Amino acid sequence: MSKPTTRLSHSVPTLLGIAAALAMAAALIMALLVAPREAIMGDIQRIFYPHVAASWAGYLALLVTFVASVLCLRSGDSRHDLLAASSAEIGLLLITAGIVTGMFWARPIWGTWWTWDPRLTTSAVLWLLYAAYFALRNAIDEPSRRARLAGVYSIIAFVAVPLNFMAIRWWRGMHPRVIAQPGGGLTPMMLATLLVNVAAFTL
Repeated sequence: MSKPTTRLSHSVPTLLGIAAALAMAAALIMALLVAPREAIMGDIQRIFYPHVAASWAGYLALLVTFVASVLCLRSGDSRHDLLAASSAEIGLLLITAGIVTGMFWARPIWGTWWTWDPRLTTSAVLWLLYAAYFALRNAIDEPSRRARLAGVYSIIAFVAVPLNFMAIRWWRGMHPRVIAQPGGGLTPMMLATLLVNVAAFTL
């Protein structure tokens, strides 16, 4: 009975990897070739699709870290700590992708790579908080103590995620507020491209 279960457990990550690769290929094709050219910003607007998708998926990964940290503190199960750390790695990578793509979008539109806009500032704070999460983990050798302290830290650090998301709604800034009306002000094909990118980055 153990052999089929083992084969199944190995095949699921492989299938997810294949699905993610195919979805990412479709997302890039739609972003670069299928979505219509934006009337004002032109082709540079195509960065919008992976930029938003990476940011969304980063939020989701950090939410998983938050939930896993809560479970770890409640149960003491080291598997929850491993899940929290693994998801935080993915979250930090995706938040980095969101920041970098945003900078490449900002340069031709705003005339600068970076400005201390509320969304950008809170993005920098978010990135630093989770970079510090790994510095904390690396500084503690004892596994159970590391899990407890990292869990408490990540729960507190998660406050930066909704703060980052709400920054453009609470404070005025240069960052566009896209999801502010039905369809986000996008054409049907633009919206479909965004949703495919979100699905691909989520996978």
